Amino acid sequence: MSLSQFEREVLGDRLGRNDQIWFPRWLRRYAMTFRNGIEGELPVNLDLVVSFSRSLLANGAPAWQRWQAVRAIEFYRDSVLERTAPDLSSVIAKLAQMGRGERNLPLDAPPTDEELAKLRGNINRSEPPFIQTMRGEMRLLHYSMATEKAYVRWVKRFSGFVGSVELEQFGERDIGAFLTSLAVKGNVATSTQNQAQSGLLFFYQCVLGKRLGFLNAVRAKKREPLPVWFSRSEIERLLVHFVGMHRLMFLLIYGAGLRHKECRRLRIKDVCFDDRYIIVRDGKGEKDRITFLPERAVEDLKRQIDYAARMHRIDVEEGYPEVYLPYALSRKYPNAASELPWKWVFPSRQRAIDKRSGKAWRHHIAEEQFAVAFKTGLRLAGIQKKGVPHSLRHSFATHLVESGTDLATVQKLMGHKDVQTTMKYVHVSQDFGGSLKSPMDTLGESNPPDHEEEA
Repeated sequence: MSLSQFEREVLGDRLGRNDQIWFPRWLRRYAMTFRNGIEGELPVNLDLVVSFSRSLLANGAPAWQRWQAVRAIEFYRDSVLERTAPDLSSVIAKLAQMGRGERNLPLDAPPTDEELAKLRGNINRSEPPFIQTMRGEMRLLHYSMATEKAYVRWVKRFSGFVGSVELEQFGERDIGAFLTSLAVKGNVATSTQNQAQSGLLFFYQCVLGKRLGFLNAVRAKKREPLPVWFSRSEIERLLVHFVGMHRLMFLLIYGAGLRHKECRRLRIKDVCFDDRYIIVRDGKGEKDRITFLPERAVEDLKRQIDYAARMHRIDVEEGYPEVYLPYALSRKYPNAASELPWKWVFPSRQRAIDKRSGKAWRHHIAEEQFAVAFKTGLRLAGIQKKGVPHSLRHSFATHLVESGTDLATVQKLMGHKDVQTTMKYVHVSQDFGGSLKSPMDTLGESNPPDHEEEA
């Protein structure tokens, strides 16, 4: 295995103690971005390395840590792949320059206990020790909170499956049996099984440092269901059952094609009333994009921002001026967290303690709020489709395609990486209610000529 070879090289006399500890961690983090990265040779090229560095940035890694991560990949390239290309020196130099300003310390100085404690954040000491260790490792490597929750949940389920918290004694056969049970008994989707496998791979290989071989498991069947969408008349029937903040969220998700999470995470600074557009920050795949600001949403959105501004003033007066900032912006712009433009458009009614930082601030509203309102709206409108808030986004794309919008534009508005994802809306937007008719409905409209007359 290339990772095993890398770790043997790391333990030689070519690296300092700090790099010997951290290089394997960063390379495992890099390897986890590839399907078979832990088992096979890792691809290394400039685009992949830059993309990896950006993903760390998106999850809050400061420049000095990204410098360390890229140096680990460079060492892997030299010692395991035995290559000199790609040249990563420009990336390393740029990150080094940024990192010096952040730490005010030599870059090769080991992280202080204070830095490590800050990166790990608050960890619930009532959880099993192996879960505490896993959370700490994921935070050191800057995994997102959503990924942390998902991976921890799967490790806990696996612990229940094998009936033990001493997970070091289990291996490939047990993990394979667990994944098989998910597919056969649990009837989970392919993505769910893959997520469970990724969580267990991270735990065994990045936390326990245990090598895993081939996982022999029955794979979940890959399904490609058509998305659920609503007709224009159904959208109008639904809209009348939403009021206040929930009505505005409906208008933005359907009218701008936002994901539910993107709508909840919208910040005041990313709304442009003059030119009628919204900037979606850090969307799926860590991408930004620009989309519509629907005219019907403008007045409601202005009132909502006024409400968010009042909440901001209350928080400042009561000594809780800050809000969560992504990436390393809290270090780069120390005052930004207390400024109105960075506040959420849809703030929560109450302040809460952030699980990682331990700070008390006002987060955005919870996922359940609009989801419950949407379910109620479906019932009141008498619509029997199995719709969810994301169905409004599907409806946005479907109606754009129906109105003749080109696929490239729809792809940009939706933030799709691959046009094939956008293509599915071509299939669901067939003209079933217009000129396209079933053969049953055309019987008797025209009679074919008699064969004898043709003769």
